[in-house]
Amino acid sequence: MHTMWKGTISFGLVNIPIKLHAATENKDIKLRQLHEKCKSPIEYKKRCPVCEEEVNNEEIVKAYEYAKNKFVVLDPEDLENLKKEQEDKSVEILDFVKLEEIDPIYFEKSYFMSPNSGGTKAYSLLRKALKDTGKIGIAKIIIRSKEQLAIVRLYQDTLIMETIHYPDEVRNVADVPNVPEQTELSKKEVDTAVALIDQLTAEFEPEKYNDEYRTALMELIEAKRNNEEVTTAKDKKRPDNVTDLMAALEKSLDESKNKKKVAPKKAEPKKKTTKKSTSKKKTS
Repeated sequence: MHTMWKGTISFGLVNIPIKLHAATENKDIKLRQLHEKCKSPIEYKKRCPVCEEEVNNEEIVKAYEYAKNKFVVLDPEDLENLKKEQEDKSVEILDFVKLEEIDPIYFEKSYFMSPNSGGTKAYSLLRKALKDTGKIGIAKIIIRSKEQLAIVRLYQDTLIMETIHYPDEVRNVADVPNVPEQTELSKKEVDTAVALIDQLTAEFEPEKYNDEYRTALMELIEAKRNNEEVTTAKDKKRPDNVTDLMAALEKSLDESKNKKKVAPKKAEPKKKTTKKSTSKKKTS
């Protein structure tokens, strides 16, 4: 399993060198966008609308937009130093609370925790303490340049870290539109709804649920592939310098011809006439 973070987590005077591994994975089927005409993948380019030119990654800087079209540019060195300053700190468990005190809306992403070299005994100690007390730990951690609030808890005899949202990242429920106030309901309606819930109540077995849309989409893709309903993108034409030069010359020649066609004719200057001399030359 890929290690995506290494560090130390501590509670009190106990330090545990650990590794984090992503506990979940995205199983969504990624579909590419093709040009319908030739079935070639569509390109997405970074372009500056003011300079009207394509921009390379080396020419891009990060900035914070504090007002419309007004930015504070942040130097890469400043961001890197800030990142290192925070990452050098070990992760400390700040508090221990009960899991049921945290609403699921706060949960974000899960990571399995494994002990790093020399951390087996301390890892086992924290695991045992959490199991006996039924508590979870609250900690802060820097992951991918972002400070995250997280919990540390037990999951099937393995410590797991779950990042959770800060309170200001959870939107105010009062802003949800069209939520009805207390509506008067008859006892019969409520009893019927409760009876239906009781009838459908079961133990949670995650294995019995599956993504039916993803399964059907993969079956459709495999059926088309087996029937050879496939397409191969054409190689992108890359003109060499000679072709580029010829194209430029031909374009210039066409533009020159068009200019001549539309250019107004200049009036020809009138020829000056000279009077013939009537005097005879003298003879000696």
